[in-house]
Amino acid sequence: MSHRVSRELGRVLSLVAVVLVLGAVPQTRQSATSRHVVIISLDGFPGWALDDPSLPVPTLRRLAAKGAIAKGMRPVNPTVTWPNHTTLITGVTPAKHGVLYNGVLKRDPGVPPRVEPWLPRDEMVHAPTLYDVAHARGMTTAQVDWVAILAAPTITWEFPERPAPDGKIAQELVKAGVLTQAELETFATRNIVWRDRIWTEAAAHIIRTHRPNLMMFHLLSLDSVQHRYGPRTLAATATMALLDAQVAQIVAAVERAGLAARTTYFVVSDHGFRQVKKQIRLNVALAQAGLLTPVAGKITASQVYAVPEGGSAIVYLTAPDSAGDLVARAKKAIAAVEGVDAVVEAADYGRFGLPQPTASDQMGVLFVTPKEGYAFTAPAEGDAVVDAAEGSLGAHGYPATDADLSALFLASGARIRQGVTLDVIDNVDVAPTMAEVLGLKLENIDGKVLKQILLEPGSRR
Repeated sequence: MSHRVSRELGRVLSLVAVVLVLGAVPQTRQSATSRHVVIISLDGFPGWALDDPSLPVPTLRRLAAKGAIAKGMRPVNPTVTWPNHTTLITGVTPAKHGVLYNGVLKRDPGVPPRVEPWLPRDEMVHAPTLYDVAHARGMTTAQVDWVAILAAPTITWEFPERPAPDGKIAQELVKAGVLTQAELETFATRNIVWRDRIWTEAAAHIIRTHRPNLMMFHLLSLDSVQHRYGPRTLAATATMALLDAQVAQIVAAVERAGLAARTTYFVVSDHGFRQVKKQIRLNVALAQAGLLTPVAGKITASQVYAVPEGGSAIVYLTAPDSAGDLVARAKKAIAAVEGVDAVVEAADYGRFGLPQPTASDQMGVLFVTPKEGYAFTAPAEGDAVVDAAEGSLGAHGYPATDADLSALFLASGARIRQGVTLDVIDNVDVAPTMAEVLGLKLENIDGKVLKQILLEPGSRR
């Protein structure tokens, strides 16, 4: 072979190699972006609701019929919004991720603790999230009204609970005529039904326009309605029907984006609800025991304080107690109050999935639960037990083992087996299952992949 022929052959082989490499790039990119998960959280949607054949939710029923559903989903304690949404996206309990409130509890000596919600995600969540792992693998992520997620650097597109008036997606929505600049600037003052509508429009817009691999979407109106009117009411039923229509908008957006064959839906909730007939003011009992001093609605001095979460309360020391006298006095005062069911000490926190006070400054020295029909509230003056006021007839926060607190779980779409009904599952299993669908893995988690609902990769129905 001549040197000229050899050189020409070398050039041809080099060009072939370049073509093969370049040809592989789109294929790899397609592989990385061919998986899509949409998690839709319907705040407060009870796990038993779909058992009612008269509940008008055709979209949810259609998704369930084409996929898998659980008889219920056990939340984590405390059964409130932010801790459970954080578990849904991390696969670990609050003992690991550290979120016990709808925000971060701030503590100062001698004064009651306070909850601050608007802090960066990294100051709040102490465990890796699914969106962190997805972002690290080159996938795109999006959130609309998700929680404990402020200033998260691994979110690609977002329309938050309180959207910035100059935010990228916010301005795209203004340009599209979804809302005006004036409405955007007063967004947080608008009623929750209006905000749910805009959040739905925002999620649909992001799906159609940006096609994220992971979309996290949260609606709030049912939670608000059940707090006000109680569960199992006509108001709650009407709101569930409205939410079903909003889920239909998201499904339509996925179909319009051409992603239906590659998208998996997880429709979940964070907790159920219980009816409230009486309210317990634990801080009144603590004041009567001389452990705090209220004056004209303000606490001027405090050694112990109870932070209510509806169906539970956490009691904190706000003064030194090396001998344990304050804890003993607080436990005695609280246990004597009408409607209190259990006063749990730190030694038993493990069975509730709660962190030890020595491991987390978010946790207190006592965890208190009420009897059926009772809920905890914050006032420190007046009677220790009062009738539930109109507009506060429902609550959550009760122990996660309470059947009424069971949450919704259904999965449908790509990779999901049709016609599967699971028994009650744990919500720590949702994140690892979504990770499996996306081809990802979460490490050091409390949950497991729900393999019984998944088709093998590449399988077709």
